[in-house]
Amino acid sequence: MTRSEPVGVLIRRWRERRGRSQLDLSSSTEVSTRHLSFVETGRATPSRAMIERLCDELDVPLRERNTLYLAAGFAPVHPERAYVDLGAARAAVAAVLAGHEPNPALAVNVRWELLAANNAMAAFLAGVPEFLRTPPVNVLRATLHPDGLSGRIRNLAQWRTHVLRRVRRQLDRTAAEGLAELLTELESYPAPTAAHVNSGPGEDLVIPLQLSTEYGELTLCYATTVFGAPRDVTLDEISIETFFPVDAATAQLLRAMASATP
Repeated sequence: MTRSEPVGVLIRRWRERRGRSQLDLSSSTEVSTRHLSFVETGRATPSRAMIERLCDELDVPLRERNTLYLAAGFAPVHPERAYVDLGAARAAVAAVLAGHEPNPALAVNVRWELLAANNAMAAFLAGVPEFLRTPPVNVLRATLHPDGLSGRIRNLAQWRTHVLRRVRRQLDRTAAEGLAELLTELESYPAPTAAHVNSGPGEDLVIPLQLSTEYGELTLCYATTVFGAPRDVTLDEISIETFFPVDAATAQLLRAMASATP
């Protein structure tokens, strides 16, 4: 999205992105269909309160909400602090990462740039070439790049398909700047031939990440955590990715790796 676009065009685009009709959206936001139509076609300018109601109903990300406010002639509502200035929220991220040891965990922004990682995850990333670890580190690039972790992922074809599908869904939901370019880059990496990988515990529940290490084979699943009711743009775009052992052997290996880390 560009900031020069009229607010009505932006509202219509988000409504269509969410698959909502004017009638449906007007009913759920108590805005008349006629007024909504006038706003979308530029014959009326929405109030700040109307923009807020529409954005809440359409689940528009905070960064894009600020774009709508600006397009309507209002000042942005949501601040955007640096990650280091997030205070209690940053402390909460640190607590989650530290408390997840010896299992790997990291925090990323909407473009998958690394914000923080615990010791277990840092040990994995230390194994990729320096050019993939130059800040800002893109976690998906470091994972799927031919010179990155991809050579150690035993179910690479399966994991690559899952990651690309997740990024496509994320792009559709957020329209985040830079995400489309990242997706194009990830799709350009050589696609591995699907190889049979022996199924193991938990594979009827999730798609695992099967990773080879000098300590042995790891089988991991992950969970994603986001902050509830964020008001800051940076906080709205943070997700915490926590990995868990799928089997007892992986749990034991992770403990051994943690003990060997200086």
